[in-house]
Amino acid sequence: MPREGRFFELFNSHADEVVKGARMLVTLLDNISSPSESAQAIDHHETRADRITHDAVSLLHRTFITPFDREDIHKLITRMDDILDLIQDVAESLYLYDVHRLTPEARQLAELSVMGCERVQSAVALLSDMRNAKAILQTCQEIDRIETEADRVMRSAMSKLFRNEPDVREVIKLRAIYEQLEMVTDRCDDVANIVEGIVLENS
Repeated sequence: MPREGRFFELFNSHADEVVKGARMLVTLLDNISSPSESAQAIDHHETRADRITHDAVSLLHRTFITPFDREDIHKLITRMDDILDLIQDVAESLYLYDVHRLTPEARQLAELSVMGCERVQSAVALLSDMRNAKAILQTCQEIDRIETEADRVMRSAMSKLFRNEPDVREVIKLRAIYEQLEMVTDRCDDVANIVEGIVLENS
């Protein structure tokens, strides 16, 4: 049986799809009047990421000696996949809810999502060498700060929405979008916690 496998290559490939999907979500929000092209691109990145996740799980079953704990490998790749699934959910919700008007706060949450995804990519890229432990842990702390900032933006956005928006349908739509966007940063923080645990156990 193979001794290790190409897990780090798969992690990096998946993280690349996550970042591309997050950036495309910002593009979608900037072109909300014609979202189909951006939404299709997000679907494409999500499909590619699903394939990478499948390959990683399949490789895990075929590999005798893994670079770190098997459960951690499985949790890492599946939690990364959760990020892109949520990004796809945002894109689908914008279409299903027939959203034509977005707020600066929604754009800010999307940009924080990109920042979180980029930090996830950076942390994962360093995982193959535990001499990078300090840099990885610093990156995980940055992800936590981004998630905290997204919480703050969402609370402010919700307060403004309920105070100023007279159309109940718009309140319902935007509340759902805000919550999904904020959850993207939550999932980034989940990945950071897994990465942090891997580093602490293996460095």
